Amino acid sequence: MSRVHTVVDSPYGPLTLVADDGVLCGLYMTEQRHRPPQETFGERDDAPFPEAVRQLEAYFAGELTRFDLPLRLAGTDFQRRVWAGLQDIPYGETVSYGTLAEHIGAPGASRAVGLANGKNPVGIIVPCHRVIGSTGSLTGYGGGLERKRRLLAFERGEVPREDRLF
Repeated sequence: MSRVHTVVDSPYGPLTLVADDGVLCGLYMTEQRHRPPQETFGERDDAPFPEAVRQLEAYFAGELTRFDLPLRLAGTDFQRRVWAGLQDIPYGETVSYGTLAEHIGAPGASRAVGLANGKNPVGIIVPCHRVIGSTGSLTGYGGGLERKRRLLAFERGEVPREDRLF
């Protein structure tokens, strides 16, 4: 496979987009937990990413609430089920790890859902930031709790337009 990457600016810091054979397989933030080593991202090449960049810009402008991109998500069957379930969480809403576990047919697996959620290779686009603790607390986020708080506030319309970069 031919792996390449690019880096784009966002209101939440630089985002590294990674593609395998032209298909998006990673979106990583700086200082993200579970971020693969930089050398695994391949050469820098902007060619495979115009649609991903366009949709990210529309999202950060408040004009897009659901991404429509081909993705290649490498993980276990369970992880891929969790990541598919994340894409069912509506924009601006949150669910608990337990609710997500029930949604994917694995009631009682909230801890395993949390672990899979944390290893989501395509943050923001696969909205792992929309999962919260059972008490409504903001627990865990590979990109950091402050980013999670800001992403959720943005999606709820609590971020003034003048504070947005796009």
